[in-house]
Amino acid sequence: MCPSRLLSVGLPLKRRMFMQHNHFAVPPSAMTLPVHTAAALAVGLALFATPLRAQDTARTRTLPPVSVTAARMPASLLDIPLAVTIVGQDQLRALRGVGLDEALSLVPGVIARSRSGGGDIALSIRGFGARGAGDRSNAGTTRGVRVLIDGIPETEPDGRTSLDLVDLALVERAEVVRSNASSMYGNAAGGVIDLRTVPLAGTRTTSVMPQGGSFGLRRLVARMAAPAGDGTAYLGVATTHLDGWRAHSQSDRTTVLGGVAAPLGEHTDLAVLFAGGNDRFQIPGPLTRAEAESDPVRANATYAARDERRYNRVARLGATMEHRLSDAHTVSGMLFAAPRILQRSERGTYRDFTRYHLGGNLMYRAEGGGEVVRTRFTLGVDEQYQDGAILFYGLTPAGTRGTDLRDNKREGANNAGAFVEERVALGDVASVSVGARYDAIGYTSQNFINPRIDASRTFSRLTPKLGVVVKVRGHSVYANVGGGVEVPAGNELDPAGTFGQDTVTSLNPLLEPIRSTTYEIGVKRMLVPGAGALLRSASYDVALFDTEVRNEIVPYRGGRFYFTAGQVRRRGAELGLAATAAGGVDARAALTLNRFRYTEYQVDSVHYGVPGRFANYAGNRVVGVPDVHYGLSLGVAPAALRGIRLEGGLTGFGRYFADDANRVDVPAYALLNATASLAEPLQLTSRLAVRGFVSVNNLANRQYLGSAFLNPDVVAGVPVAFEPGRPRELVIGVTFGAL
Repeated sequence: MCPSRLLSVGLPLKRRMFMQHNHFAVPPSAMTLPVHTAAALAVGLALFATPLRAQDTARTRTLPPVSVTAARMPASLLDIPLAVTIVGQDQLRALRGVGLDEALSLVPGVIARSRSGGGDIALSIRGFGARGAGDRSNAGTTRGVRVLIDGIPETEPDGRTSLDLVDLALVERAEVVRSNASSMYGNAAGGVIDLRTVPLAGTRTTSVMPQGGSFGLRRLVARMAAPAGDGTAYLGVATTHLDGWRAHSQSDRTTVLGGVAAPLGEHTDLAVLFAGGNDRFQIPGPLTRAEAESDPVRANATYAARDERRYNRVARLGATMEHRLSDAHTVSGMLFAAPRILQRSERGTYRDFTRYHLGGNLMYRAEGGGEVVRTRFTLGVDEQYQDGAILFYGLTPAGTRGTDLRDNKREGANNAGAFVEERVALGDVASVSVGARYDAIGYTSQNFINPRIDASRTFSRLTPKLGVVVKVRGHSVYANVGGGVEVPAGNELDPAGTFGQDTVTSLNPLLEPIRSTTYEIGVKRMLVPGAGALLRSASYDVALFDTEVRNEIVPYRGGRFYFTAGQVRRRGAELGLAATAAGGVDARAALTLNRFRYTEYQVDSVHYGVPGRFANYAGNRVVGVPDVHYGLSLGVAPAALRGIRLEGGLTGFGRYFADDANRVDVPAYALLNATASLAEPLQLTSRLAVRGFVSVNNLANRQYLGSAFLNPDVVAGVPVAFEPGRPRELVIGVTFGAL
């Protein structure tokens, strides 16, 4: 990955500061409108464009380009034929910051829900990743969505992502690519979340932020940054303790991020980055519907008895470099190493994982042409490898590790890919991008107790991409079509030995890669009306997509087993809107409408002991994804309040199903939130300033079901699927320092 994705040091300082201000002042957050035809799209555009055209066009100007780098090559947001949302520092600073879900509530197409109030979330983008919400799959991990921190992948070669190093208080900015990005990133890139922690070059700051809140929240964040030559050295530390609102949901986390990013001479930029995390959390587990409604605080009895939990200790050291061979030719590269020690009590066993994750990439970029026709050619290769030992022990009655070694094995995964793209631009009017990527993902499973089940598998796939951007009266209209690939994750390939079944081989031979083709159109624009206008700035983003998915992988028996279900049709419409007005008023909104349906789905394993029986779920709604979800935020900082900003928010999710038969439903809900904060730091002395916030989540104290296990266990005819959502929650944070 190109270091310029995470470094600002390669740009002149004044330009960097202007672009950073531009990012934060007008975040192009995305939002969605219920439209599935070109005519409806035109109506939607008219609704938003008309008020802007009503102003004096001589006084209306378009914002300078907002640089986006999550698409693997720095470019203006308006020049990328993809749906991209930027979450700026101003939006991140007033959050509790424990879970990534808080930062993504106003990103259309993205579903991020906390499972127990801590950092463990259920995450999906346009349906990719939705299946990772079962007993076996998503306690502390997500899948199908690629997560990067400072350009270095947190996503493992098999597509799983642990979020142990993600702490929003240490993040400067987040870019979310909602379009399928397999042609750029390969496996498990149904969407991309790129988190940046490197401050702007020349930044000098020291701050300490204590936080406290409901359910035993105790949190301390310290951040430092100082100039390092023409670059920046920085360090951030965050510690969080949460008693948890449900029984058996306590968590403790410490995250450290830091590094040095600076130019090495006139033509080379270098960043050396390190990170570490110590993450321990208990898992309260799912409840029946009656249990969740009558006593949502309780934990699943089996989970509590086994003390089901995870304890992850992770580290990472990485380096990125970009070297400009000439004005037209650039070479960049990245290397990283990430050892991990993972321990957990899970499904009746105590498990010890020792893993090492290594990888890197190399990219070449060439630019040419003149003022009328410009070209950019990009060629790159990626490599990720992960391996390690896994030991399974029995559990003692207290839930600790027993002395009986039940399994001893190693699991290796390698993901190698190469990609190429050619972009041709006709002035500032239009551009066409053509690209493709080839990936080979291999698995090796070696069992030292039962070698006869040793196995290896390799999946390969070529994913093409075509994108077009046309500028029409200040609007950026784009379209793209491309392929996607997602191979089964390691735990999906590892069959569960249930009732003596599925133990012939250690790698499930029934699973094939998920293959998809996406057609997308959209339009986006950012405007700054002239001085004195009531509307100070505005941006909007509309996207329509149609994705055909083959070999959809679904969890079965509560996520203990996976199989290929058939085909799915995903259609959606997204609208994002952000605006600021006179009087310190600002608003952001996101709306997503989905229609996800199984088009082919026949399974013969739902009726045990009845040979010849089968079920056909074609036409049913895809599990885990509501047909509608939305978010709205309205803030005001009137002069009369002398720097105090008040903000109210609304987030909501429609009803969805937790099982393929569409018999277990999760009701719709909407939550109100409110925050009061200091819009500008309060200067206490010449060297010390303070700012802070008070936030109340779920203001109305509504009882709701926050998430659900998919295709859950059924006990005595009752599904055990539901994870209750958090009640009213108060969080207070104060930041001291040279802000």
